[in-house]
Amino acid sequence: MARNKQRDRAAGAASVVETVDGGLAELIPDRERPRAWTLLIDGAPQSHVDLDDPAHLSFEYQRRLGHVADLAAPPNRPLQAVHLGGGAFTLARYVAATRPRSTQQIVEIDAPLVQLVRRALPLDPGARIRVRSTDARAGLGKVPDGWADLIIADVFSGARTPAHLTSTEFLTEVRRALRPGGLYAANLADGPPLAHLRGQVATAARVFPELALVADPTVLRGRRFGNAVLVASDRELPVAELTRRVAGDPHPGRVEHGRSLADFTGGAAPVTDAGAKPSPVPPPSVFR
Repeated sequence: MARNKQRDRAAGAASVVETVDGGLAELIPDRERPRAWTLLIDGAPQSHVDLDDPAHLSFEYQRRLGHVADLAAPPNRPLQAVHLGGGAFTLARYVAATRPRSTQQIVEIDAPLVQLVRRALPLDPGARIRVRSTDARAGLGKVPDGWADLIIADVFSGARTPAHLTSTEFLTEVRRALRPGGLYAANLADGPPLAHLRGQVATAARVFPELALVADPTVLRGRRFGNAVLVASDRELPVAELTRRVAGDPHPGRVEHGRSLADFTGGAAPVTDAGAKPSPVPPPSVFR
C-alpha cells in the first residue's frame, strides 16, 4: 500500500514520498530550480529532473551518459534509443529535448515507480517515449535486431546492478539490438579493489571491439566508491571529443581507452550468466 507524505521546503514546494516496489521513493524539490526534482530510493539518489529545462543534467554520471548520447549521431539527428532502467526518465527527457523526433523506449521493472513519475513529473506529451514495466533483460529481448542507435543501461536494485545484467550473454543481446555503429553506455558502480568494474570491462571486451571507460580519477585509482560509465561499440569511438567534454564538466573525469584500459582491466575474466553476481553493496557513507 502506497504511503504519501509531504514536507514543506524552503522554496515553497513540497516533497512527495511513496512506497514503490524498490523501496521508499522520495521526490525532493530542488531549492535552486523552481520545477526541478531529485528522486531518491531508500535514501539513495537516483535521478535529477528539471521539467523547465530537461536538457540540464545535474548528476555527474548522468552528464557523462548525456555526452555519449550527444556523440551517438550528428547534432539534431533523431535517435532510436533504449533506456534500461527508468528512474525519473532523465536521459529520455534529455534526448527528446536535444534531439526532437527521437523514438525511445524505457524499460523499468518498478511499475509503481513508473506511475509516480508519470503523475508527479509528467513527460512532454509530444515526446515519442514508450515506457514498459518489465525486467530490463526481458524488455531488451523484445527490441528488434539492429533497431537502436543508443542503448543506455542504468539499472539498480537496492543500489546494486542485478547479476543477470552483468554477463556476456546480456551484452550479446545488447549488441544484437544495436544497429551497426550504435553505442552502448552503462552506469556502473564499484569501489576498492574494483574487481566488479574490471570484470565488466573484460566482459564488454568479449562482445564489443571498441571500449572506453569514464570516471573520476579517484574512483579509477580505487580510492573511493563511485560511478563509472562504460561505453562500447562495434565502431571506433569518438574518444577525443568524449575526453574534451568530460574534462569540461563541473567535476572533471578521465577517459580510459585502448592500452590504458587494457592495463586497468588487469587480466580480469569475462562474466557469464553461470557465475554472474550483483555489483557490490555501496558503503553507507556514499549516501550521507
